[in-house]
Amino acid sequence: QVQLAESGGGSVQAGGSLRLACAASGRAVGVVAMAWYRQAPGKERELVARIRWAGHEIIYTDSVKGRFTISRDNPRNTKVYLQMNSLKPEDTAVYLCRLDGISGVYWGQGTQVTVSS
Repeated sequence: QVQLAESGGGSVQAGGSLRLACAASGRAVGVVAMAWYRQAPGKERELVARIRWAGHEIIYTDSVKGRFTISRDNPRNTKVYLQMNSLKPEDTAVYLCRLDGISGVYWGQGTQVTVSS
């Protein structure tokens, strides 16, 4: 089985920054991509950013372009980061890590990000 563990969430004021991390552990999997999603109360889960493992292709949802940056750790580690700058109250949500593997999709438990105005 594969486990994903997110860290780095917290509470900040608008304009502040946070850096999230997601590390995979357990059995080795062939990684196709890793991504960050978020889900705010009463809203659907949405893709925030995604990075492909081969080729490093990156996509962002429009609302975070220019403010958030997704990156991966060195090739030996199945780990991904999300640097979040210029945070806004509307960024408040549970942020979840997702791993798209050759044999399946895996989710972390999520980490809360709260941005106050």
